[in-house]
Amino acid sequence: MEGYILDWANMLLRWVHVITAIAWIGSSFYFVWLDNSLTKPTAPDLKEKGVDGELWAVHGGGFYNPQKYLTAPKALPENLHWFYWESYSTWMSGFALLVVLYLFNASTFLIDKNVFDMSPGAAVGFAVSYLLIGWIVYDGICRLFGKSDRVVGILVALYIAAAAYVACHIFSGRAAFLLTGAMVATIMSANVLAWIIPGQRKVVAALKAGQPVDPIHGKRGKQRSVHNTYFTLPVLFAMLSNHYSMTYAHKYNWVVLILIMLSGVLIRQFFILKHKGKINILWPAAGVAALAVVAVIIAPQPRPAVARGEGGEAAAATVSFAKVQEVMNARCVQCHAEQPKMMPTAAKGIKLETAEDIKTHAQLIYQQAVQQKAMPLGNVTQITDDERALLGQWFEGGANTAN
Repeated sequence: MEGYILDWANMLLRWVHVITAIAWIGSSFYFVWLDNSLTKPTAPDLKEKGVDGELWAVHGGGFYNPQKYLTAPKALPENLHWFYWESYSTWMSGFALLVVLYLFNASTFLIDKNVFDMSPGAAVGFAVSYLLIGWIVYDGICRLFGKSDRVVGILVALYIAAAAYVACHIFSGRAAFLLTGAMVATIMSANVLAWIIPGQRKVVAALKAGQPVDPIHGKRGKQRSVHNTYFTLPVLFAMLSNHYSMTYAHKYNWVVLILIMLSGVLIRQFFILKHKGKINILWPAAGVAALAVVAVIIAPQPRPAVARGEGGEAAAATVSFAKVQEVMNARCVQCHAEQPKMMPTAAKGIKLETAEDIKTHAQLIYQQAVQQKAMPLGNVTQITDDERALLGQWFEGGANTAN
């Protein structure tokens, strides 16, 4: 029953997280586009009201005319919408999901003893510290070097790259990718909580009190908001990376993570400039080039062809099924069984206890354990390269349980 409840918590939290993330990213992308698409008004009445930019758009059968004021309208409206719950809800649901899936199962999801041997408690402490330190370092960079966007951008990029390297040498590859994304997402949400919204509240309070507005609040908020839009695509990849073990299971997974995140920044830059009417194909070309480098780095090494008989059939396998089942019993049934020892229920509902089970999932075993080396998760059961090769030989020889 405990496993069933955790499965429901996982599903519902993931659903909420995706919904709120769509809302946050959608509003963020829209306002970046809007801000870069505004034109100076020509109508005298708009200039008199203090409108600095406007846009006409048609959508859903209606016409819209959003306007941006240089400072604020002479009289603030009562219904002033604040965009922050999208950010907060995304982070809270994401952190809850991290707790349920990764922190409660640290020995399975966070730890790979071949990378760094530590206790579950230490792994949880490192994971939480990783998120907090990311914000502290980033915020310190912005505070110390905030007058130069270029310097801040370079230093933040270097820190994230260094953090990715550290994560990939402490946690399992899957966890390292997700935690790096969570660290950047924490920075994004903390920007909203600690700088953007407080700055806007101070501006509104000053306007209502009839006092002059300190422009520093707008500048700081704008800088953090721009950072957030560049962070978005890298975070999205990191959050989805657990579906692509070919990336995080590679020996140089930290290089893979850095290059794919960089490609997201380069592609995002293209669209930001495009909003301003500047088309520079070099930006997305560079992003695609980074992805091409990754594709070359992680390409699987060709395996020797399976020997064939005179009729073209696979030669008799030199691997007996008994040996394959020994590997399953030693390395896989701890998670893939009717009553697994390392999980409340069979992982992904897959069981590998009987010959029929193993034959049914032969293709999946080959993909996950041999080609991508993603399973066992975090190699917690210490499967060896020789055992992976044995499984590969068995599958390529026909995966016949009669051997």
